[in-house]
Amino acid sequence: MKKFLLKNSAVLVIAIIFSFVSCSSSSEEVEEVVIVEEETEVVDEILPPVVEESTIVWKNWYLSVPIDRGNGKATSIYYEAIEADALTSTQSNYFYKNDDGSYSMYTKFTGFTTSGGPYGLDEGKYCRTELREYWQGNQTTSDNWSMSTGTHILESTAAVEYCEGSGQTYVAQIHGIETDGVNGSPATVKVQWKNGDIVIEYYVKPSAGEDWTSKFDEKITIGKVDNEVFTIKIKIEDGKLYYGLVCEAKNLDTDYTFVFDYVGNGYVHDNYFKTGNYFKWNKDYTQSSKVILYKVLTSHT
Repeated sequence: MKKFLLKNSAVLVIAIIFSFVSCSSSSEEVEEVVIVEEETEVVDEILPPVVEESTIVWKNWYLSVPIDRGNGKATSIYYEAIEADALTSTQSNYFYKNDDGSYSMYTKFTGFTTSGGPYGLDEGKYCRTELREYWQGNQTTSDNWSMSTGTHILESTAAVEYCEGSGQTYVAQIHGIETDGVNGSPATVKVQWKNGDIVIEYYVKPSAGEDWTSKFDEKITIGKVDNEVFTIKIKIEDGKLYYGLVCEAKNLDTDYTFVFDYVGNGYVHDNYFKTGNYFKWNKDYTQSSKVILYKVLTSHT
């Protein structure tokens, strides 16, 4: 019996036995051909997350883009248009779906902000391509939640493709609204991408008689992600703020970490989450920023 070894990339090992019987002889010769699997080198590679349609529940958000809606304010785009892929060509310059199912969120300073305008350069106003939460899916800006009850979680998976200008853009927020008995609409918690670092900016208790504003703002740097995919987690539980950060490419896996007790310090504003690309630049009309949004999950219990 003769044996021949053949390499093949197939997964199975197949043995084929051929029998040849001579007409002039009673002897039998058997040749066995064995096909073996060829070894291939496995290379570890960190890939962006696979995106599915269910990664963002669009009914729980509306989108703001820095285009004049006709009254000097930024344009709001609602879930029906996003789900139907019915954005105009101009709107699609700022927000569009990628081949892998993620979404590009591009922005630059145009002068058209959510608070109105148009504002000129360097007037303390910034432009954004950003999602604003409707936590129960009701299509009204009065659909907000309180820190005094329940647990509220945002997990946003994104990557900053580039960020020109000052190299700063906000990728997630907890924003307060003007609430009965208290003035102001505080940007209570902001998560900033700053030249590759992730920075938590959070308001702390104001002085007696003053409102919750950036005058009482503190900052902590929680990790460096550069332009890699990361997941920022923000949680309010028992009125307290916690954050978490995951970035596989940078070996970051920070579990929920306590930051500040809001309710214990008298905070009473109702709130909503935001995520996207709030570009901190208003020095010219040319610099821009792009954030790739892969997944957004919220939980309110």
